[in-house]
Amino acid sequence: MTDQLRPPDKVGLYVHIPWCVRKCPYCDFNSHEVRSPIPEAEYVDCLVADMEMEISSVDSTIETVYFGGGTPSLFSPTSFEKVLANPRLANVSEVTMEANPGTLEHRDLSAYCVAGITRLSLGVQSLCDESLQHLGRIHSAREARESIESALNAGFESVNLDLMYGLPQQSFDQAIWDLEQILSYQPEHVSWYELTFEPNTVFGKFPPSRVASDGLTRMSQSGLEFLKSAGYEQYEVSAFTHDTHRFVCQHNVNYWQFGDYIGIGAGAHGKLTTQDGRISRTRKPRQPSSYMQSSIRQEEYVATSDLPVEFMMNALRLREGVTEAQFGKTTGLSLEQILHPLDRCRRDGLIEPDKIALTDLGWPVLNSVVERFL
Repeated sequence: MTDQLRPPDKVGLYVHIPWCVRKCPYCDFNSHEVRSPIPEAEYVDCLVADMEMEISSVDSTIETVYFGGGTPSLFSPTSFEKVLANPRLANVSEVTMEANPGTLEHRDLSAYCVAGITRLSLGVQSLCDESLQHLGRIHSAREARESIESALNAGFESVNLDLMYGLPQQSFDQAIWDLEQILSYQPEHVSWYELTFEPNTVFGKFPPSRVASDGLTRMSQSGLEFLKSAGYEQYEVSAFTHDTHRFVCQHNVNYWQFGDYIGIGAGAHGKLTTQDGRISRTRKPRQPSSYMQSSIRQEEYVATSDLPVEFMMNALRLREGVTEAQFGKTTGLSLEQILHPLDRCRRDGLIEPDKIALTDLGWPVLNSVVERFL
């Protein structure tokens, strides 16, 4: 062990809003279809009380806030303003809200800016109507384009556009066309990632026809080249920006650097370093009704033996990786704890010699590199 692990100076705050118009067949997040009027005011009151309880237990500065879902944009700007009114959030550097086309038709997006949202993440996924139908999305390509234009003109400091490839029945040309169309809007940030079929989803249980592995590789490699040629730098597995000094998602970077974060809302998870030097994983009740009855968190401590692989599965997602000192700073362990697999990866040319970062050889086999630290 190094010196006793201490809580960090800064933490993130994740706020979960669990409702959506319709659950997508590939989604494994804690989301619930709207079948009756959303108890928005009641839920927001619970969030405010939950947050006050959680942040009173930490001395760290709240650096970033992230409203995820579900579909947070189903809530009104006033609701976000109420959550963000806590004095401990007065100096946050970034406030992200996820949104979906098809839920923004009657919203003035600039009102979310006034409420305190600085960064919008828009779940476009495709600009092809056929692909959107295969994905079970509620919006059309036209609605997606209208939402993109509204988002880019609303006054946010940064807008991220989410796009997937490897969609059911998607050809190589369709995947690259999608990417070309998205980049034509010149967003500050793009999340571009492969569709996966998770076990507890409709696609996991009843998988549609999927793109062959060699086709996925071709899409990935060509897409990466296209993003680079358009001036976008990859700073994480699926995250790209044309200005890494201004537009990276700071909240997510904190995750990947194995930082701490508070989780509030139905099903929200958190990670906190305790005063006695242990790392705690927290979670709130998954069902919105249960959460609104009691937001008391469940908590368990991460075993020391699990810390190396948990650290690596996050840190190695960053293209630039992290310093060796970051391992001890966030786990409380000495580098000796991972020296054997680390040296072996370096001998095999998979990890850089002077930091914890994948080489060009290691980047395509990220998962297998992480497994070496089990």
